[in-house]
Amino acid sequence: MPDTFRAFVVDEDGGTYNSGFRDLTLADLPDEKVLVDISHSSLNYKDGLAVSGKAKIVRKFPMVCGIDMVGTVADSADARFKVGDLVLGTGWGMSETMWGGYSARMKFSPDILTKVPKGFTAENIMAIGTAGYTAMLSVMALEHAGVRPEQGEVLVTGAAGGVGSVATAVLAKLGYTVIASTGRPETHNYLKSLGAKDFIARTDLSHPTKPLEKAHWAGAVDSVGGQTLATILAQTKEEGAVAACGLAGGTDLPTSVMPFILRGVKLLGIIYFPADAGLRAKAWNRLATDLEQDKINAITTIEPLSNITDLAEKILSGQTQGRVVIDVNR
Repeated sequence: MPDTFRAFVVDEDGGTYNSGFRDLTLADLPDEKVLVDISHSSLNYKDGLAVSGKAKIVRKFPMVCGIDMVGTVADSADARFKVGDLVLGTGWGMSETMWGGYSARMKFSPDILTKVPKGFTAENIMAIGTAGYTAMLSVMALEHAGVRPEQGEVLVTGAAGGVGSVATAVLAKLGYTVIASTGRPETHNYLKSLGAKDFIARTDLSHPTKPLEKAHWAGAVDSVGGQTLATILAQTKEEGAVAACGLAGGTDLPTSVMPFILRGVKLLGIIYFPADAGLRAKAWNRLATDLEQDKINAITTIEPLSNITDLAEKILSGQTQGRVVIDVNR
């Protein structure tokens, strides 16, 4: 590797947010035990916010963005990892308080790294990334809450996005009848290819509702939040469950206790990186079996890191589809 390498860095100077590419050296990197040559990262909604500065995601400056990464161990002072291991990192405060994956090289604490499970390539694992991993946790939470395919339709909001695409594909593979919510009719054929049976317009879920409406959904995976989540809760069947894992539509929740005390609806909060190591491993293993290779291919677009500023704007405006994998070395 050359003495210098490229990274996308955000900084703050006198209250002014600025971002761009910088050449770094090993001496610039954090004092951690595992050096990784990064090949790929991904684009998540949170990355869009961090790159653009449109929300206070970054809490420590300067910051190398990118909440996901995969790469090969180049040097290790920890017995858990050896040179040549293919490793991944998702979450753990990357792009917030810890330097992340938008760099050709990075040093990480071994505690945040995981060896890439068998059957996955570097591109595959980033096609899943934080968004797909969150989707799998959401599906597992619905299962744990007792939502079964024979109980009725399951709604997926933001269905053409990263979380929604993986949730749609996995739920369909497991036998659920998936109804996909999207504001982009042009994505319907794409969503059908992932297993969606029917569609509901985004606007049909974003209007103010009564405390209870006609019960329709056996369960839901919601990455939108706000009024959409409130509407879903009002329309969920008795003993149904809703996995809430996003806030693209806002952080408020204008609902009442009625869905919970009259229908026994369960609202399941999904934290994208739980502390339970066993649950994390189970989620990745489930993705290896429940997300088929052709579906991974269908949801994946590969873009160069050099386009990250434009890509950030696109994901924030809802103009991306599926999962965007970032080739860090382009």
